[in-house]
Amino acid sequence: MKKQQVHSELQFKAVRSSGAGGQNVNKVSSKVELYFDVPASEGLSDIEKERLLQKLKTRLTNNGVLILQCDEARSQHKNKDLVIKRFFEVLRKALTIPKKRKPTKPTKSSIEKRLKSKKKSAEKKANRKPPDVG
Repeated sequence: MKKQQVHSELQFKAVRSSGAGGQNVNKVSSKVELYFDVPASEGLSDIEKERLLQKLKTRLTNNGVLILQCDEARSQHKNKDLVIKRFFEVLRKALTIPKKRKPTKPTKSSIEKRLKSKKKSAEKKANRKPPDVG
């Protein structure tokens, strides 16, 4: 993944932010929406595209477009920086291949320890019973 190549494929749209903010919110378009078309990307290999489409399928539109929004700051430029950072973080997380888990066996000492503790608790419970008088 070439960061510069992918960065040039991003599309932005400034819209009015919702929620409280007084007079400022009604006249300033500070909320930023980022659009990234995964299938049309030239900065990603086919394997990377496939991985993104699979991992981010709940966050993509039907056309495979990833949409991220940010309206945390009052400044449009700050929101743009934040949404770009968030975008690359989402990409990085989706493209990392998780390590394969190696199954391990318990050590002999841990097995012995477990069996000893089981035996001890069994004896403790056995001692609670009234003795057999026969």
